[in-house]
Amino acid sequence: MVSENIKQRDDRVTETSHSALLKVAGLGFAYAQKPVFSEVNFELYPGDRLALIGANGAGKSTLLRVLVGLAKPNSGSITAFGQHCVGEESFQRVRQRMGLLFQDSDDQLFCPTVLEDVAFGPLNQGLTAEQAIAKAQTTLASLGMAQFAERITYRLSGGEKRMVALATVLAMSPEILLLDEPTNGLDAAAEERLLQHLQALPQAMIIVSHDRAVLERLANRAVILQSGQLDAAVMHRHPHQHAHEHLHVHPSSEVEAGKHGDKEHH
Repeated sequence: MVSENIKQRDDRVTETSHSALLKVAGLGFAYAQKPVFSEVNFELYPGDRLALIGANGAGKSTLLRVLVGLAKPNSGSITAFGQHCVGEESFQRVRQRMGLLFQDSDDQLFCPTVLEDVAFGPLNQGLTAEQAIAKAQTTLASLGMAQFAERITYRLSGGEKRMVALATVLAMSPEILLLDEPTNGLDAAAEERLLQHLQALPQAMIIVSHDRAVLERLANRAVILQSGQLDAAVMHRHPHQHAHEHLHVHPSSEVEAGKHGDKEHH
């Protein structure tokens, strides 16, 4: 059976009619003088849902942190919303419009109660306390978490913290979502609720996930970070010996070279 390329669920606005929301050119980062990645280049347009694939330790989470100014690159440039980002002041403006969901929810939650955590971002955006609380309540309700508003954050389960962490990001109405393992710690019902919610959102996204269901339902294109380099990738399905299909992502160069053909089985 011929491998089936996944149809691009492409709500993406054409590049000719809209400017890129995010442009990355020649980006490099090193930790303790050890290179993590170099010469990273890509653009993100309205409607893009970009899967960022790579092995553990490849630098995916680090790249997301660099994009919002939480880690400093040693080379290259970042242009967000038409503005070249240099220094903390410019990245503070970027973080008002580009929301990062951290891989570890405990890195995102620091207020005593859930409502205070979710209202924190809108308050920093200049909303009044009343407006911020209303925004937080609406966001929690949209995620099926309204009943958690007065809960003590540190007493929540891992899955509950994950949903609240996402609420803190969504409450700021970002134009770009950076999602680092968004389904970590969620049970099946919560994961389904989360995926349905994310599918309905209009924002451009960069998604890091080892969960194939997340990539299959959210992503419309993919890149792969390996050996410190970022390459275009192809998402496709093919049948397995146990009689159902899985989503696979391969570097474009390997697909073009015929290394992943129709008879591949796992």
